Amino acid sequence: MTVQIAVIDDWQDVARDVVDWSLLDEVGQVTFLHDYPADRDTLAERFQPFEVICVMRERTLFDEALLRRLPRLKLLLTGGMRNAALDLEAAAALGIQVCGTESYKHAAPELTWTLIMALTRNLVQEANALRAGAWQQGLGGDLHGKTLGILGLGSIGTRVAQFGQVFGMRVIAWSQHLTAERAAEAGVTYVSKQALFEQADVLSIHLVLSERSRGLVDAQALDWMKPSALLVNTARGPIVDEAALIEALRHKRLAGAALDVFAQEPLPADHPFRRLDNVLATPHVGYVTRQNYQRFYSLMIEDLLAWAAGNPIRLLTP
Repeated sequence: MTVQIAVIDDWQDVARDVVDWSLLDEVGQVTFLHDYPADRDTLAERFQPFEVICVMRERTLFDEALLRRLPRLKLLLTGGMRNAALDLEAAAALGIQVCGTESYKHAAPELTWTLIMALTRNLVQEANALRAGAWQQGLGGDLHGKTLGILGLGSIGTRVAQFGQVFGMRVIAWSQHLTAERAAEAGVTYVSKQALFEQADVLSIHLVLSERSRGLVDAQALDWMKPSALLVNTARGPIVDEAALIEALRHKRLAGAALDVFAQEPLPADHPFRRLDNVLATPHVGYVTRQNYQRFYSLMIEDLLAWAAGNPIRLLTP
């Protein structure tokens, strides 16, 4: 019997062209869905026919309520080896297997530095002014000799720290589990949480979203920051208290923010982050590169072939 396979969250309509899906011809039929996430009823109806669903990161929430409405579903495949939008306990209880993929590790650090440099030098405003017929709108900032604060010195945070060192920045870091020894191994100075926010000229967030990190960058932390400082978030939106950040930006208690992630995605049309003149916002494209998509989807195909052969790989368990 032909397995019905859905590739969802394909918002840009690019999934069918980045890898060779014909490798699955002997397993089943692949359908590509480009819709944004919707209400539970719409999603349940949309996903009813499928036994296998390939999801792109955390774009669609598969909670217990939705999973229970998908009796045909046998396998979920996700980009990456962690996906907070998948209820692994409910999936296991319902007999649904979940498999992940490896990631291309360079995409997110590269976007982080694209945002840091663009925000520092006012590149969007200058480029837009040039298109409108104007010339040189203001003074850009500098990075050399400034302090880069890293909130979360994991693999991505470490790479961002290395870029900062190349730019001649002093790099400091803090997180709940970071030690002075671990920071020193990366050539970074370990400081307290308060010192991180107080000293950073650019503060870049690289934490995993968890109950410990949710709302960690709150009004108090933002108040510690210099009025001239910049905040950059390419990790997860809910790590930052959005209401507090909006207030700080509106009242110029913070010079600017570069944001690739938000509490609600896609970002609502009337959201202040779309209008504030000291915000550079991008639509969660930190991992959205050709190489990363090729890696995600090629390994999803590999996962699916292994599952069809009765030997699932890269299983994610509760």
